[in-house]
Formats: sequence, structure tokens, C-alpha cells
Amino acid sequence: MNEQEFLARLPPWLSHWLGYRASPPQPLPKYQIWLWSFISAFCGLCVVQAIFNYSHYFLDRHVPGIIASYGASAVLVYGAIESPLAQPRALIFGHFLSALVGLCVTKLFSLMPDEDRFESLRWLAAALSSALAVVVMQVTETTHPPAGATALLPATNEAVWQLSWYYLPVVLLSSTMLLAVALLVNNCQRRYPVFWVAPVTPRPALPRVEAK
Repeated sequence: MNEQEFLARLPPWLSHWLGYRASPPQPLPKYQIWLWSFISAFCGLCVVQAIFNYSHYFLDRHVPGIIASYGASAVLVYGAIESPLAQPRALIFGHFLSALVGLCVTKLFSLMPDEDRFESLRWLAAALSSALAVVVMQVTETTHPPAGATALLPATNEAVWQLSWYYLPVVLLSSTMLLAVALLVNNCQRRYPVFWVAPVTPRPALPRVEAK
């Protein structure tokens, strides 16, 4: 059973908000697309910032109000919703794997015995983190361009560096909240996601048998 067949078996009130449509949706006028892009991006970024700016749990841990790369993710997830780069697999795993790569690389550089030497080479850790993240996303088929900045931040942003491994759940929660808002708002008049795990490949046509 493929992904679309599974979604089709769900109740219509649920499958609609998970991106399933029995028939392709009708294209919207551009002004409606612009309006929904604005509403969804505004709501998504507000939700993420509200969580981290007003929750004492996160304030006590000095979590930044928002990870900057999610502003770029909003462009894809709310403004280019049919792009393969905007689908849930890319959004969730692209950010998470890039954050993991960025932390691991920067922590390896931080093992230098001289703190000044580490500070002077942070630029190299940042470049290496982003380059490795690109390859990891390619290998895992989770390419999400804003995640390149997520990999950079442990080496370039002191607040993110101080989070240490706690950076990973922060990134995971941010991605999940962006996705949750996308499922609610993007599916009001549009369709999101186009796929969850892998794009649907059309079945090959049967060969024609000519009558003799």
C-alpha cells in the first residue's frame, strides 16, 4: 500500500488536512495564493516565537526567540508549497540532520586545547558544517535549503552554541510547529503536502495489444 492509498482509507475529515485529494485541486487566483501565503507565514512564525518567547521552560534555558533559518523555511512551506524542498520529510529531517552535523563539527573544533585557536577557526567550522549538511541532505533525500543556515549556527551564533545538544530538540520542535500550521492553513483552499515521504510515481502504462 503506497502513501496515497493509505491516506485514501482515512476518514475524509482527517485525510483532507493531511494533504489527500481524490482529484487534483483547482488552481487558485494569484491574489488568493498571496493572501494564504501571508496568513500562513504570519501564523506559523508567530506560533514558533510565542512558544520560545513566552514559555518559562525555554526562557530559563536561554533559548533564542526563533532560529533564524526558519524565516527562510516559511518561504518554502507557506509560499512554495508544491516544491519537493517544502515537503514534510525535507522540512523535519533537513533541519534536524543539519543541526546535528553543525553541532558535531563545531564540538570537534572546540576540542582544541587553545580556546583562542577555536575562536579563530569558527569560520572554518561553519563552512565545513554547511558543506557536510548539504551532502547529508542529498544522501538522505531531505534537501531543504534553509537548513544550510541551521548547520552554520552552532559555529556562528553564540546563543545557539551555548544551547549545546539542546539545540536539537529546539530545532525539532520549531520544524514540527511550522508543519502543524502548514497542515491547518495551507489546506483551507490549497493542498499541502504533495507527499509525506516520497513523491508519487505514475504507474507505467500497459503495452498496447493490437488486434490481428
